[in-house]
Amino acid sequence: MARVYVSSVISAPAARVWARVRDFNGLPNWHPAIAESRIENGEPADKVGCIRAFSLRNGDRLREQLLGLSDYDMFCTYAILDSPMPLTNYVATLRLTPITDQERTFIEWSADFDCAPEREGELVGGIGTNVFQGGFDALKRAFGG
Repeated sequence: MARVYVSSVISAPAARVWARVRDFNGLPNWHPAIAESRIENGEPADKVGCIRAFSLRNGDRLREQLLGLSDYDMFCTYAILDSPMPLTNYVATLRLTPITDQERTFIEWSADFDCAPEREGELVGGIGTNVFQGGFDALKRAFGG
């Protein structure tokens, strides 16, 4: 099983960062690689089990299912259902932790998935850099960091 883990610090209170990222349908509002997103069947975006269908700016389309969401613990966990990437059993968690010193946020994003051994390095690197770190960099810019 492959594992991706990326973490960062954002110069804003965790509650403000969480307000930006908690919307399971809100990726286009903060992640630069996402063109559009919708929740299937008109379900609420914070209902565990809902499915988001979204497209990347490069035209790729994905479907993901919300597996867990906690405003108290500030995390969301989701699984990829359909993706052009050659992987299976992808489950990821985005988690925020308050840093009380200077009211900053420790943010971490991790994923586990299965793939062909010869593709693992490419997939781990691409997801870690383009998806996870790309999202963190956009959040840092949005919050002035």
